[in-house]
Amino acid sequence: MPLDLISLRFLDRPVTRREGIEILKRDQNRCQYCGLDGSASFENALAMSVDFVIPRARKGKKDPANLVACCRSCNMIKGKRVYRNFEEAKAYVLKRREEMRQAWERRESPLPEQAAATGGKPSQKEKSKAAAASVISSSPLSIRQQ
Repeated sequence: MPLDLISLRFLDRPVTRREGIEILKRDQNRCQYCGLDGSASFENALAMSVDFVIPRARKGKKDPANLVACCRSCNMIKGKRVYRNFEEAKAYVLKRREEMRQAWERRESPLPEQAAATGGKPSQKEKSKAAAASVISSSPLSIRQQ
């Protein structure tokens, strides 16, 4: 068992490749938080990982009941927080994803006073953002479902 140098506690070992593949198979290669299908595309498959519902840093065990298939985005959102059960963790992740989506959408739309100030024409900064978004969405590494 590895030793966590910050808390001076022993942690369960990380999931091995074989164990991870078994968890992904068990969960049909689908994120258990948001439902992303890891089998739909190569990009989605790259985004898949295995998550400790109760994190190793919080004394979570490497038990199949504590492991779920998830995408890296959901894994990052969930973080090291501890939840009473998987359903509570899932509710938190979905709520945060929706909050993040709404914040992102608000960022993309110009404010009415900004549009009026520029005569309804996009500024150079807005044109740059649109061009960058176009390049990113057409990237072969984009995980957007087509």
